[in-house]
Amino acid sequence: MPAQVAPELLAQLMQCETATIGHFHTHGFVEPAIASMLPQVRIAGTAVTVSLPPEDGTLLNHLMRLVRPGDVLIVHRQGDRHRACWGGVMTEVASRLGVAGVVIDGMATDAVTIRDKQFPVWSRGVASLTTRFAGIGGALNVPVSIGGVVVNPGDAILADESGVIVMAPSEVSAITTHAIEVQQAEEVLLAKIADGACLPDLTGSSKLIEEVNARG
Repeated sequence: MPAQVAPELLAQLMQCETATIGHFHTHGFVEPAIASMLPQVRIAGTAVTVSLPPEDGTLLNHLMRLVRPGDVLIVHRQGDRHRACWGGVMTEVASRLGVAGVVIDGMATDAVTIRDKQFPVWSRGVASLTTRFAGIGGALNVPVSIGGVVVNPGDAILADESGVIVMAPSEVSAITTHAIEVQQAEEVLLAKIADGACLPDLTGSSKLIEEVNARG
């Protein structure tokens, strides 16, 4: 299993919104089709990757013997968009084991259970057809591509209702420091707006448009 991201780095990540990071950072953003199944959620944890053949969920089930509190399971589905590899039983077990959440480049099922348990799942949608214990194979803790982003075992994951970001642990400190500064600046901006300031004056957008128009 990969080394876990340092707790102090995860604590920094938990102070940040993915959308805030999206204001200044450009890579590591999983495509938005992989979306949260909960309306309000935020997790930060260590990537544990698994690649599953379309019909076979055996390796993901086996992973429940190995996971640690704070792990984020990153499930590569090898292009499958029909079979759910995650449902109510897996949700119950993962919750008890302290798994931070799961990100699936494919489908989940038992949405009511996931919502009732408030277990963080990101998926491409919900399906009733499921994987089987076929013993075909798969791969554990290898680099995988999820929603257009390569995830390595041990990467840091930040995910909320706006999306999922993947970053190397070495990137976390600089990114989170900037993100927290941006969030604090936004609070100041909102306070000025509440006092009657005009947003385009504060951001400089109107001035920029004037400059564009002046250039013809």
